[in-house]
Amino acid sequence: MPIPHLAALAQAQPVQLLRGIRRGLEKESLRVARDGTLAQTPHAQTLGSALTHESITTDFSEALLEFITPPVATPEEALHILDRIHRYTYSQIGDERLWVNSMPCAIGADKDIPVARYGDSHSGTMKTIYRLGLGLRYGRAMQTIAGIHYNFSLPDGFWLWLHEFENSSESLRSFKTRRYFDLIRNFRRNYWLLIYLFGAAPAVCSSFVEGRQHKLAPFNGDSHTLYAPHATSLRMGDLGYNSDVQQSLIVCYNDLRSYLSTLCSAISRPYNPYRALGIKDADGHYQQLSAGILQIENEFYSPIRPKNPTKRGETALSALNNRGVEYVEVRCLDLNPFAPLGIDAQQMRFLDSFLLHCLLTDSPKASDADYRATQENQQRIVYRGNEAKLPLNHNGTVRALGDWGLQLLDEIDTVAELLDSAWGGNQYRSAVDIQRAKVRGETPTPSQQILAELEAQQLNFFQWAMEKAEQHRRYFLDRPLNSNAVREFSRLAEKSLLRQKQVEADDKGSFEDFLSHYYAQYLCCQD
Repeated sequence: MPIPHLAALAQAQPVQLLRGIRRGLEKESLRVARDGTLAQTPHAQTLGSALTHESITTDFSEALLEFITPPVATPEEALHILDRIHRYTYSQIGDERLWVNSMPCAIGADKDIPVARYGDSHSGTMKTIYRLGLGLRYGRAMQTIAGIHYNFSLPDGFWLWLHEFENSSESLRSFKTRRYFDLIRNFRRNYWLLIYLFGAAPAVCSSFVEGRQHKLAPFNGDSHTLYAPHATSLRMGDLGYNSDVQQSLIVCYNDLRSYLSTLCSAISRPYNPYRALGIKDADGHYQQLSAGILQIENEFYSPIRPKNPTKRGETALSALNNRGVEYVEVRCLDLNPFAPLGIDAQQMRFLDSFLLHCLLTDSPKASDADYRATQENQQRIVYRGNEAKLPLNHNGTVRALGDWGLQLLDEIDTVAELLDSAWGGNQYRSAVDIQRAKVRGETPTPSQQILAELEAQQLNFFQWAMEKAEQHRRYFLDRPLNSNAVREFSRLAEKSLLRQKQVEADDKGSFEDFLSHYYAQYLCCQD
């Protein structure tokens, strides 16, 4: 299928247009004790403030670290920054390890999972209460699942060229926002391919599903390891970031206004089961922010989000409403346990090609039926992705994974060729070739590779994952940062702690007033 604009873009000095692509990483990793159990220690002061540090923070739990890189020009630059963060962190956490898999092990009971703390400011208190609410609604175990998010943006030069080429009468901001939503709709049609190619969670520890209904079986008769034979990413299925009420939501990605309206409505609309739980506990302490279907927009577990950096006190949806879309955040990627950083440059180059393909390909508006079809494809890929000739929903018909996947990869290859012409060499097309070999069955997917190693090494999932965690720990500790780099990280940590104190000192009024003003922003985003 020819891709619109591709020939024109190839003649439009792609070096200047496409070398300005920026990508950033947000990588989550659980801290675990030497015996593999979830770390009970608080976030280290030497890592700085989880509220205000730009690169090192926490997600749901005190033990769930999140490392953030700024948007940079090349995959190698992002990985270099992420590598330095890992090396510094390992120098500060004693004999703890960073869990290298998306699915946790040996996490214990919900009460033993420490919720992240962000200090006494209104914003910090809100972040903690939001997490308490997630634990109340879905259980804390689900919130210990880790992933890696990929932030992607195209440069202004590209948008100016495309705006002129399409002879658009819109403002550049409105044009960018509309076209980013075109990218998002195509991404949602095709992201099943990413779960298949990069899914790395075919098995879990039995401790993770204890007391929960599931359809997993013991691996090789070992009740400590549960799996589905053809699974790719259990993280992306009903054992992961899913819930019945969220499954009932149909979020519209046809334009910014409909997207804002759908999510703001879900935030503003009370949900009786959550109302019954109570916003405060019997002692008058907050245990969730609201009784809405969503407490805030981040609670909606989408595989991709439109984003604009927020200002202090601003909701993510208000940032979009006020300034449009500036980048997209891909959220469906498992940690790669075979890569010390959880991702590598080859995967990042494929993601660049995949996302640019999503933008350059025609993207019709989606219906409710289309939305449900993407959900169904996700569930099939999660549990059956490695099944030969898996049938998927494709434009109202049934199509085999292999046939559809190879067609997509052929189209993505033409975009990769364009990126190679921008950068020189053939690294982008090579990244596509590596993925094509998986679809053809010539090389294993990461999920297949994990199960093969469990089989060959006669290990359960916990033992295998512990060995990988130790290997990666040694990889970082054997390359300590020099004293200047350590001093710079220490300076950033101290700066963030001072910044947290300033945020706390600047607070005015009650927390209830702060929360009321915060939620008022959602009313402005509704139709």
